[in-house]
Amino acid sequence: MNHNTPLSPRPLHHLSEVHRRVLTAAQLKAHGVSSAELTEQCRPGGPWQQILPGVLLLHPGPPTSEERLHAVLTYAARESAPGVPAQPGVESPHRPVYAEAMITGLAALTLHGFTSAPPLLSIERIDVLVPRLRRVRSTGCARIVRTPSLPTPRQVTGVPIAPVPRALADAVSELPDAGAVRRLLTEAVRGGHCEAASVVRELNNAKLLSRPHVVDAVDSLLAEGRAIAEDRLYRMVHEHGLPDPVWNVDLRLPGGPYLGGLDAYWPEQAVAVELDTRAPRQDDDALWSEYARKRETLERLGITVVHITPKKLRDSLEQQAAVVRTALMASGDRDPAAYVVVLPR
Repeated sequence: MNHNTPLSPRPLHHLSEVHRRVLTAAQLKAHGVSSAELTEQCRPGGPWQQILPGVLLLHPGPPTSEERLHAVLTYAARESAPGVPAQPGVESPHRPVYAEAMITGLAALTLHGFTSAPPLLSIERIDVLVPRLRRVRSTGCARIVRTPSLPTPRQVTGVPIAPVPRALADAVSELPDAGAVRRLLTEAVRGGHCEAASVVRELNNAKLLSRPHVVDAVDSLLAEGRAIAEDRLYRMVHEHGLPDPVWNVDLRLPGGPYLGGLDAYWPEQAVAVELDTRAPRQDDDALWSEYARKRETLERLGITVVHITPKKLRDSLEQQAAVVRTALMASGDRDPAAYVVVLPR
C-alpha cells in the first residue's frame, strides 16, 4: 500500500498526518482539486477512495482505526461557519474541530481504556453522537445516535468522545448479551471511570431499565458501587485519623420504633454517616423522602447525620473527613442526644 501517492496536480503537502488523510470533497475542491480530478483519483484501483458519502480517504487499502474515527466524525459533524476551518490547513496546522459530533458507544469506551470493550478495528459500526435535529443518517461504518443536548466531550488523541455514562448507555442499547453488559457496567465503577448513580441515570434516560438483562446488570452495579464506597469510607476514617465508629448499625429507641440503618456511628458524639447511594430510577422520589424522613427524625433526637455520596468519597476524601471531624468536635457544644439502642445490622 503506497501512502505517498501524489494527491493531485496541486499536492497538498500539509496532509502528512493520519488525521489529515481524511477530507471531504468540498474541502478538497477548496484546495483546488476539480470534480474531474476527484473522479479520476477515486476510480476503482485509484489512489483515493470514498469511505463515507462526501468523505474521502487519501490512500488505497483499508483505513486504520484512527482514520475510521476521523471519517465518521467528518461525515457527522456540522459544517463549519464560513471562514472557520473544520479541518487543518496551511494556516491552522492543528487537529480538526468537529462541531456538534463526538464518538460514543463501544468505540468511545475503548478510547476511555475499557478492557472489556472490543478493539476499534473489530467494531463494525462506530457510534457518533449528534444533536437531535441534525440532518444526517446512518450509513456504512457510521451509526448516528441523536440526543436533545450534547454532553461535554473528552478529547482522546484529538478525538472528541462522549463521557463514560453516556457512552455506556449508547453501547448497552445495542447489546443483547447480558454478560457483555454486566462486564462493561462493572468495569465502569470498579475501574474508577464514574459512579454507579451516573450510569443508572443515563440508562434510565435512555429507557433501558425495562430490559431484564440490563436491570440484572444494574443491580450488580449498585452492589459493586456500594462496596467500593464503603471501602473508601473505611479508608477515610483510618487515613485521616478519625476515631473508630461502630460500622453498619441499626438504631432503635428503647422499647420503641426502629429509626433506621447507618453506615457509621459515633455513639459518644451522636454523629452518624450515611452513604447516599441512591440511583435515579423510577422510585427515586420515594427513596429520597425516606432518606429525608430518617434524617429529620434522628436530628430531632440530637443525632447529627452527615450524608456522603460515593462521588465525594472518590473526588475529595480529605474534605469529607474534615466535615465528619467538624461534626465530631461540635458535639460538645450541643445538648446531649436522646438515648438510642445500637444494634448490628
